[in-house]
Amino acid sequence: MNLEQFIRRQRQQKDILLMSHTVLGYPSWDDNRKAIAALVHADVELIELQFPFSEPIADGPTLLAANHAAIQSGVSTQDCLDFAAEVSQQYPQTRFVIMTYVNILFRYGIHNFIKAAAQAGISGCIIPDLPLEQAQSYIKACREQALATIFLVTTENSQQRIQQILDHTSGLVYCVARTGVTGQRTQFSTQLHQYLDRVRSATPLPMAIGFGIQSTDDVRDLIGYADIAVVGSQAVKHYADFGANALQQFAQGLRD
Repeated sequence: MNLEQFIRRQRQQKDILLMSHTVLGYPSWDDNRKAIAALVHADVELIELQFPFSEPIADGPTLLAANHAAIQSGVSTQDCLDFAAEVSQQYPQTRFVIMTYVNILFRYGIHNFIKAAAQAGISGCIIPDLPLEQAQSYIKACREQALATIFLVTTENSQQRIQQILDHTSGLVYCVARTGVTGQRTQFSTQLHQYLDRVRSATPLPMAIGFGIQSTDDVRDLIGYADIAVVGSQAVKHYADFGANALQQFAQGLRD
């Protein structure tokens, strides 16, 4: 079952799905295991495994600090791939996607990276700094390995640009809720809903909304507009501040 099929099957039972996040190697591998277990037990359907990078330009302060701490501890791309294989095998009911930056793929070799990700049980990749015009070899490798190419669309994109991006997107489309970096709260508005309607008119793919989704009210506000609410920075911060049990309660409460 590919990523899109998995999402559609889950959506038959739920008003909205959740996608959350952990930065690999932060604060430690054992902490990643505890955080992922908490999210899985909270019935989070999709989890982003962020491979740390020194210049994560889309990330706000929480994820930026986590990336730097992981790199300073010596986390390697191979470590991350090995960990991805471990958790995808341990939690077959959950779908894991890689979130990282294009330099990580270039250094490892794009074809080799995508092949290794597929062998690790990964369902798709999010590479926020990879422009569509430079993504041909990445898209080809993902298609060969049946990995979803999860591109981002933003509120600033024209309808023509949205369509160009969607023509090369698979699995799900990641809608950025606002300009800026992750972690800052998003103000929901008529304009946001109109933007989501524009994206919906351009694709039948499941839609995920991220950047600044932090609370039960935020998630509830997306029902009817999105298939997946992405709660990333807030989950990483919640685990760092309060631990695994609190993270599980937080994630469970997002749909209560």
